[in-house]
This record gives sequence, C-alpha cells and structure tokens, in this order.
Amino acid sequence: MRIWDINPGYLNNRSLLGEHRELHAIASIISNNKKGYSRHPETLRWKAFGWALCKRHALLVSEMYLRNFKHYSAVALFSGEKLWPENFIDSPGAQFAILEEKYKDRPLGRIPLPGNTQDLWAQHKYSVMARNQVLYKSIGNKISNAKKYEGFDELALELTKILQTQPAPGNLRNTLEHMWGHVSEILSDRKIDSLIFNELLSEIQRLAVLHKEPYLMVSTALCELRAWI
Repeated sequence: MRIWDINPGYLNNRSLLGEHRELHAIASIISNNKKGYSRHPETLRWKAFGWALCKRHALLVSEMYLRNFKHYSAVALFSGEKLWPENFIDSPGAQFAILEEKYKDRPLGRIPLPGNTQDLWAQHKYSVMARNQVLYKSIGNKISNAKKYEGFDELALELTKILQTQPAPGNLRNTLEHMWGHVSEILSDRKIDSLIFNELLSEIQRLAVLHKEPYLMVSTALCELRAWI
C-alpha cells in the first residue's frame, strides 16, 4: 500500500491506477474506522490530513483523464486545515529511484524519469511558475548557471513541497499563456482572452495530447494544474 508524493505523471498506467485504488482503500479505513491496515504507515501518515488526501486524489484523477481513463468514484474526507503530511515513507528523491528500479523492464509513465537536476527542473518549470515567480527565477538561475543544489534529492524535495501549494491566479494565467505558446500555432486564429482558466487548460491539454507536443507532454503542469483550478 503506497501513496506517492511525486507527480502522478511519472507513474505508468498500472501504478497510477494502483495508487488510485489504494488511496480509496485508505480513505475508507479512515472514514469508517476500519481495523484492517489501520496501523499501516501510509494510513497513519494520512489519517489527520483528509484535505491533502483528497487533493492527491484530484491529482491522480487529473492524470487519469489526461490518459483517457474514466473515473466515477469521489473521495470525501475532511480535516481542519489545508495541510500536507510533513513526513514521507520515502523521500521524493528516493521515490524516483524506486520507480527507476521498478520500471526497468516495464512501460514508463507519461513523464520520463529524470536523469539529473536539469531534467527534473525542466519537467517542473511551469508548475513552479504558476505558484511563485521569484522561486521560478531563483531555481532557474541556479540550474542554468551551474550553481547546483547539494544534490538531486534536495531539488526533488523542494519541488514536491512547492507543488503542494495553491497556484496564484495572476501567476496561473501567465503560466497558461506560456503553455499556450507551445500549441498556439496549431490553431493560430483561436482567441484565448475570453477563456477562463479551466477552459484554457482544457484546450491546452487537448491540443498537447492530440499533437504529442513534446515539451508539454513531459510537463507536470499539464496534469497537476487541473486539480487546483
């Protein structure tokens, strides 16, 4: 039983659907006070964080829809504050290593597993842009100027925590317009000024998937922003 902390885009179809099932199992244990697996580390980790577990569910569903999987089962759990668990069963960096071993002879997820900090940053750039322009520029400068982090694990942890925060409306609009630039030539006459966030993201997703746009198809933002809008 595992709930991952890294973006669902890195999970292959089997792992994505498997986590979805296990998340529902944990939610049922918590909401119905079931004894089975009640002492499992993942159950204990999420027990006081119903809001976060629902948000993780929304992230999974967003990725499922992007891959044309149907979804009919909602999760309703409540906790007092919009907080995420502070502890991890395995750190985000270790989770990438686990998936690398797990997927050696298996299909990969939508997003290739990053081989270094540059790959990891490129895949998360738009997600960070949607939340904090200062952080976006700061991390980008460190990467581009070879002022490297202490290691891959440090960056993976920072990015995971950043993506647990709500995108800011102004930053979100700016980010979606940047993402639109990757697909705008496909429909160059389409006006986006009147589109609300949800409509604009839907059109970006549709065009990116239809035409296999290379940059957006390996971006965490293509899926995860949907869960916050």
